[in-house]
Amino acid sequence: MLRPNPPKMVTVVIAVAMISVGLSATVFPIDFVNQALDVVQSTFGTNIEVTTQVAWLFLLAGDALLIIGSLLPGI
Repeated sequence: MLRPNPPKMVTVVIAVAMISVGLSATVFPIDFVNQALDVVQSTFGTNIEVTTQVAWLFLLAGDALLIIGSLLPGI
């Protein structure tokens, strides 16, 4: 029997960030998400372009992370 647990806050923050980037690149642009993504990329020194396919993967991965975090204890 599965007993869902609330996911840890770190998991929720990462999942919400991934979903926000996915929404910003697919449905409608969100200015503060795009600015934050630019800051993160400049900090790490990368120049990764978020395409529509990558955005859809971010949306899927964010939802999957929330599901996994609620089903597996400690994540």
